Amino acid sequence: MYDLLIKDGTVMDGSGNPWFIADIAITGRRIERIGRLGKALARRVINASGLAVAPGFVDCHSHADFVLAHPKHPEILECFVRQGITTLITGNCGYSPFPVETAEDVALLKGYSGFFQCDGFEWHWKDAKGYMAHLEEQGIAYNVLPMTSHGTIRMAVKGLRAGVASDSEKKEMARLSRRDLEAGAWGLSAGLIYPPGMYSDTEELIATSAPLAEFHGVFTCHVRGSSETLLQAAREVVRIAEAHHITAVHSHAEAFGERFFPAIDRLIDLHDSARARGVDIGMDVIPYVAANTTLFAILPPWALEGGMADLAARLRDPETRERIRRSVEDDMPGWPSWLPGAWPHNLVGATGWENIRLISAIKPENKRYEGMSFVEIGAATGRTPFDAAADMIMEEKGPTMALYIGSSGIDEMDDPWHRKLVAHDQVAIETDAIVTGRGIPHPAAYGAFPKCLGRYSRDLNLVPMEEMVRKMTSLSLERFGVPDRGFVRAGAFADLVVFNPETIADNATYEEPKRYPTGIEVVIVNGVPVLENSHYSAALAGKVLRKERDT
Repeated sequence: MYDLLIKDGTVMDGSGNPWFIADIAITGRRIERIGRLGKALARRVINASGLAVAPGFVDCHSHADFVLAHPKHPEILECFVRQGITTLITGNCGYSPFPVETAEDVALLKGYSGFFQCDGFEWHWKDAKGYMAHLEEQGIAYNVLPMTSHGTIRMAVKGLRAGVASDSEKKEMARLSRRDLEAGAWGLSAGLIYPPGMYSDTEELIATSAPLAEFHGVFTCHVRGSSETLLQAAREVVRIAEAHHITAVHSHAEAFGERFFPAIDRLIDLHDSARARGVDIGMDVIPYVAANTTLFAILPPWALEGGMADLAARLRDPETRERIRRSVEDDMPGWPSWLPGAWPHNLVGATGWENIRLISAIKPENKRYEGMSFVEIGAATGRTPFDAAADMIMEEKGPTMALYIGSSGIDEMDDPWHRKLVAHDQVAIETDAIVTGRGIPHPAAYGAFPKCLGRYSRDLNLVPMEEMVRKMTSLSLERFGVPDRGFVRAGAFADLVVFNPETIADNATYEEPKRYPTGIEVVIVNGVPVLENSHYSAALAGKVLRKERDT
């Protein structure tokens, strides 16, 4: 007798191949049989007639690292399972909660990553081994593939100081990278529009990522710029992949700012050409024309050096504050962007203050401005948009979040360039959503994967639904070398989503993002139904996955 039997489902198995009708028998955590199983007996039966059955969706670019370490993460992150996500790849954009060598490292990282943290977050580890052990002891609601990160490693070695790393510092960065990879981390990420990653040169990234070759790890990168420097930044990722013959991923590929949208054709050609000559390079994309990140991303690199206390001091000084304002409003990014005085990505210059909205504040007096652009906040407070943003950063001391509109499209109806990325066969789907229980989240937290199936596949017919499922499941897991997941097949782990292909749709908007999708019927994690008939059990059915040397 099977533990669970899913009857008469339309199976989209994660390969991209055409659907087929089958029953799926599950014993324990794995799929035991697939086929027309007749009168097979099971302790529980789910009738999937007229419904699609797919592998559990994979958020290949998650920022849930810090929240996952909190006992209340199943409730805080409920929005992910309700859109069919069963697996999270964490440690992206140069941000990971390890390694931290000293109490000073913890204090620096806590301020640097405050916008990722939920209330009550605490450190109980110093490296990847300790972090994964903490998650296992606590229990987790999702499968988690942790990566280590260049940003956190550089901070442990060099703090938030600018400047090229010395040979000894590069050697220490490589050592810390290797230690986390030995513990089972799946790769190394970099975030090159954020401190301290923005201060590194390409040679430092090559040195820190060198251990990936031995461990078959993946290098993922939030590139230095998505406007003026987009193509140079993309070539840098290709160069790192070529240097070590490793897999690399251009994180949330985009052209940011309307005048840069046509560069997407050249970006796609650049990646296709690299793959044609044997470089294992991929991309992922947020299925929205807006991104969420920290508000301090609007500031030039020199203003961010040293951390939040030094930044606040600069913003309090009238002369330095005016220098920062002129830089934000006048300076143009250039290459190479790590040189003193250079800038990788001017977000204000690319999209304008009217397209930057506050979405999360800590202080009660600032929460009334959530959802407003900085043009609107400035008008409401009698300040310029820059002064409104600068004062917010000073008052909030770091954790402030903003929504940046203009990522490869003007809006959801005018996004032809963005659709080219969504449809590309080497582009995986991600949320990139930062969910902490505070503020207004990005709508991707509630609707990214249903939007791809409903709007982009069914309604716009960008790609067949079976192919969209592949881009949401096996594409990323095969890229990372994860065995026995991402497919509906005998022997695979039973991470599954049952959805209605006729009704599946996202309901979240920028104005009302906390709206669950339509059409997700059942979600199963490692053989355990965690969402069924709209009831979420919050079961700790997930597993910490470690990279083994032989995978």
